[in-house]
Amino acid sequence: MDTVLFDLGAVLIDWNPRYLYRPLFGGDEAAMERFLAEIVPPEWNHQIDAGKPFSEAVAERIRAHPEHAELIALWRDDWAKMLREPIAESVSVLGELRRRGHRLYALTNWSAETFPVARARFDFLGWFEDIVVSGEVKLAKPDPRIFALTIERCRLDPARTVFIDDSLRNVEAGRYAGLRALHFTGPQQLRADLIGLGLI
Repeated sequence: MDTVLFDLGAVLIDWNPRYLYRPLFGGDEAAMERFLAEIVPPEWNHQIDAGKPFSEAVAERIRAHPEHAELIALWRDDWAKMLREPIAESVSVLGELRRRGHRLYALTNWSAETFPVARARFDFLGWFEDIVVSGEVKLAKPDPRIFALTIERCRLDPARTVFIDDSLRNVEAGRYAGLRALHFTGPQQLRADLIGLGLI
């Protein structure tokens, strides 16, 4: 093992739409969760990650739910408020891998329109040799095609590559692609897993 392929959101970067919407629901957690599950559901955001333009995606949801138009529009207009700090312990692990000279890459489900915000905010993204952004390639995990594209573009040997993701379905897709895939449940577990593989 000499290569590590990281997911970004919820592994190295704290992103959560609740940071934006919680104050707007006045502490009504149940109402906020219904909004996130039914009005702007994960499968809708997945389409944005896979390359659908924000303007088109937001317009579609507003047509379907005009009573929530202002809140839906904030997904685009105030998206940066969903982004918090780096997950410090995970970034520390990334730094250790870097110091040991391992090849570092990232594969992230992220809109091409908002990823520049992250690039500007997080210096450690410059530590990767390459970052495959779903919105740029118009494919998103767990689609096997994005794994095939990443392996080819980054010149990965799957048998020598560890893939880290917080989504179990993405982990399973990574295993199917031949990668040594680890399910991220927290920085301490990640550190233990990588020590067990002799990477740190």
